[in-house]
Amino acid sequence: MALTGRTALLAALGSLVVGLLLPSWAGVGLVTGVVLLGVLADLLLAAPVRTLVLDRDGDTSVRLGEPATVSLSISNLSGRPLRAQLRDAWAPSAFRPGTDLTASRHRLTVPAGERRRVSTALHPTRRGDQQAHRVTVRSLGPLGLAGRQGSHHVPWTLRALPPFTSRKHLPSRLARLRELDGRTSLLTRGQGTEFDSLREYLPGDDVRSIDWRASARRHTVAVRTWRPERDRHILIVLDTGRTSAGRVGDAPRLDAALDAALLLTALATRAGDRVDLLAHDLRQRGTVLGRSATDVLPAFTNAMATLEPALVETDLRALTAATLKLAPRRSLIVLLTGLDTGPAEDGLLPLLPRLTQRHQVIVASVADPRLTELAAARGTVQAVYGAAAAEQAQADRRAVATRLGRLGVTVLDESPAALPPALADSYLELKAAGKL
Repeated sequence: MALTGRTALLAALGSLVVGLLLPSWAGVGLVTGVVLLGVLADLLLAAPVRTLVLDRDGDTSVRLGEPATVSLSISNLSGRPLRAQLRDAWAPSAFRPGTDLTASRHRLTVPAGERRRVSTALHPTRRGDQQAHRVTVRSLGPLGLAGRQGSHHVPWTLRALPPFTSRKHLPSRLARLRELDGRTSLLTRGQGTEFDSLREYLPGDDVRSIDWRASARRHTVAVRTWRPERDRHILIVLDTGRTSAGRVGDAPRLDAALDAALLLTALATRAGDRVDLLAHDLRQRGTVLGRSATDVLPAFTNAMATLEPALVETDLRALTAATLKLAPRRSLIVLLTGLDTGPAEDGLLPLLPRLTQRHQVIVASVADPRLTELAAARGTVQAVYGAAAAEQAQADRRAVATRLGRLGVTVLDESPAALPPALADSYLELKAAGKL
């Protein structure tokens, strides 16, 4: 049984009125009897909660930062009308910060034998799966004095996908890709390019591209055009260990790495290359392998949605072994990890030659722009000490990058906003140079 605020208000007013007209003992008894009769009548006339049938539909996935709607259908199978207050409970992270708590509360009336629908507006603030909790229904009687209350478990999962904010860089990189692919007048040639077609020589063309036999047949100077090789293999390796949990701004480093990986995947897929994914710390956290060009980006996005940094030291030896197993032939290995001095010197540097002797390797890391700000600070003793510490941290990262470069690795150490386009540009440069 659920009593309402109206019950208490009516009881107080009734006690005041009757107390003025009758002796105190008689007034209290009469008011109590009237209130109890009203409560009993409401309980008898309120629609039962247990016999309600509840079903859900609506969005099952949404990009982080975008709104979603999940609807709830309430079927009243009883012979009495349902006058209800309903709470559709979700975790706080399913709502935008500062959202009024009434966003998940609804008032509705469902006539006997009919069905009504209510919708809850969600706005997830964290990646991953948001689970619906209990639906609590308070069924009130016609007087609104009391009612029945119960809960139903109506499961639903809303998956918050990575936001892919770097997709704004995709059109400009695709334009560059079309140039490399021979679809515009700018053509490149390298050891990894394929012959495309012949055309008439134009001033400024590379004389090494002249096809003398074709020129003799045509009685005009003909040059070969070239395009980057297709169907190359790219393996994106995400380090989900301790260093990926460090926050840069309002998000962990892993989120910036995911954004960079999505932009590279979208670009490489358009270029006709095959892209696979490996997430690893102490063990494999996830893989996406062998997907078609149309399926690979949705599969990556879905797999990345539930990835969370693990507060453990990454087993780089196991990560390297898994990488070599998934890339048995020459590939582009993109390792998204940290450039911290300790893990790099103890684990990454000794193992990289195993990768570079067979593969083209890019090591991409998320830099903290706050270090640059601290390094430029002056004016107080505290600021000077902070600047010295920031300078030392940056110097250590540059030293690690230099040592990686000597091994033939392309190193990127960029801020969260700059890393995705920088990684895409490095991929295009390798394509243009024929190294992929």
